[in-house]
Parts: sequence; structure tokens; C-alpha cells
Amino acid sequence: MLKRSVVAAIVAVVLVPGLTRAQAARDYISIVGSSTVFPFSAVVAEHFGKSQPKFKTPKVESTGTGGGFKVFCGGIGAAYPDIANASRRIKDSEIDLCAKNGVKDIVEVKIGYDGILIAAKKGAPAYAITRKDLYLALAKEVPDPRNPTALVANPYKTWKQVDPALPAVAINVFGPAPNHGTRDAFAELALEPGCSELPALKALKAKDEDAYKRTCTQIREDGAWTDVSEDYALVMGKLASNTQALAVFTFSYLDQNREKLSAATVDGKVISIDSIADGSYPLARPLYFYVKKAHVGVIPGIKEFIAEFSSDKAMGQDGYLVERGLIPLHASEFAAVRRDVAALKPYRP
Repeated sequence: MLKRSVVAAIVAVVLVPGLTRAQAARDYISIVGSSTVFPFSAVVAEHFGKSQPKFKTPKVESTGTGGGFKVFCGGIGAAYPDIANASRRIKDSEIDLCAKNGVKDIVEVKIGYDGILIAAKKGAPAYAITRKDLYLALAKEVPDPRNPTALVANPYKTWKQVDPALPAVAINVFGPAPNHGTRDAFAELALEPGCSELPALKALKAKDEDAYKRTCTQIREDGAWTDVSEDYALVMGKLASNTQALAVFTFSYLDQNREKLSAATVDGKVISIDSIADGSYPLARPLYFYVKKAHVGVIPGIKEFIAEFSSDKAMGQDGYLVERGLIPLHASEFAAVRRDVAALKPYRP
């Protein structure tokens, strides 16, 4: 009679093509992706490890949303992550990459909401910014101030040149690097709506939508914007030494650093739990994680981990993730998410 360990290895190989016996020995959940979702996922992993002694604590890595999907979609098998955290919804191109590499059934789990924050060091001048201001200040190309029908490399050097009501200080913003979902969300929620307010760009959209999208979402590369790939804590040091700089953070980070940061209003709205939850804050966005269904039942503990993550005690109105800054789902959304998670319902665009 075959020993149980040998049987388990054979079953794993049958269930997941390309999974070797050595790879099948991985006995912990591998999670990659969004730096925004990372702290929430890490807290759930810690709770899971303590409450489920028969499973190992999951390994959670902060790689950025785009970088996480690239690895997650690399293939099926224990050499690849089981779960990808994301601060935006998975793109069609990423779904195509997954499918190309045999990752066909992916379970989407919306965990709650967050907001993108524009902030300065506490005590710095207050900013009342519009999305149009953000586009004009930070886009790579903008309409020529002397000839609005033509596009030129961004000529604006100070916020006051963008809008006379803003401070006469240099445009100097620290923001997420291209591999971060927050960068994609900032472009989608802030730059593109601001861009769409300009007549010349409306005309471009009617003529060439791809060119419009590119123009509206590309961030300038002349030093006014500085990519941040590392921990946000490093940005705090930059702000401490430059009271005129701004930075793009997430609300959960503000919630833990209110004594250090001064939040700008966006389109007249103050970022708060209520304004994110009711959708009135214009830079609010949902957060997700994605599960490789083929790994459920093969890598131990995945089903139990996602049950812990989607539980009322974690994601609910009074859950421990809400205490960490997550804005909870509305009751009807939460119920739908839990139903889909329990059924491991594959995501369909």
C-alpha cells in the first residue's frame, strides 16, 4: 500500500499539470502583489497562522500590483504564487497572460475600499486641488497655454502657474512607480478625468481614443514627479526635509500618520472614511485579491485562508481590518462577495 505522503504527491501532480513531486512539498500559501493591500493581507496571515495551527502562516510579499500579476500569471504549480493582492481590478492583458500560461480559473475577492491621498507635511500650506490641476501639473504632455489645440511637453513649473489660487511653489510630487496599482488608479481616477475637462483633449478623444488615453495618463519625467518603489516610510523623510513637496499616499497610510500629514482636498472633497465609503471622494477605489483556483486543495490552507479573509471578523463593519484602515464593503456587497468566495466562483470580465 502506498504511503499517504506519496499518494498526496501523486494527487498534486495529477491535479496541477507540471507540478513536480518536489514542488508539491510546498506546505504554505504564497501571496504577492499590491503594497496597499499588503498590510491587510499580512494581518490576516498572522491571524490565520494563530487560529489554524495545522497550517503554516502564509508568506506575503509586497511586489506592487503589476509585478504581482506578472509572477502570479506565470503558470500553474507550486513554483508560482497562489494569491495576488491588487489595488485595482485585474486588466484584460493580465487575464490573457494568465490564460496563455494555463492559469484559467481565477477567483476575484473584493475586500473593501481605499482612497488615494494627496498630502504634504503637517503644517505645510493647505492645498485645494482639482483633478484638472493634477492633470495640468503632472501629465507628460498638456495643451499649449498659447495654443490650446496643440500638445506640448509640460511647461508648468509651479502650482500657481497651473491655477492662480494655488501656492507659488515648485511642482514636486513623490508618487507610486509604474509597477504599483496605485499608480494606475491615480492615472484613471485623477489624471484622466482632469484631462477630459479640456476642450482640446475632448476633440482628441473623438479623433484617436488611444492617443487620448496615452496623453491623459502618462506622467511627466522631467523631475516634477519622482517615482517611489520602496516603502512609503521613505517618502515621509522626503517630506520632512521639503515642506513644499507633496506625495501620493493611500488613506490607510494617512489613518496611521495623521500627526505627520496634511491632506489636500480634491474637487472640494475631504478624504475620510465616510467620503470614501459613499463614493463622494473622487479618488476612492476598491481593493482586491485574486486566487488561483487550480491551487485550492493542492497547496494546503488556501480555502481556509480566504474564508478567514472574507469573514465578518476580518472584513466586516467592526472587523480587525477596519481597525487597520480598510473601508468596509456595503452589506449587500459583502454578502455577495462571501457567496462567491464560498463557491470559488471564477472571475469573468
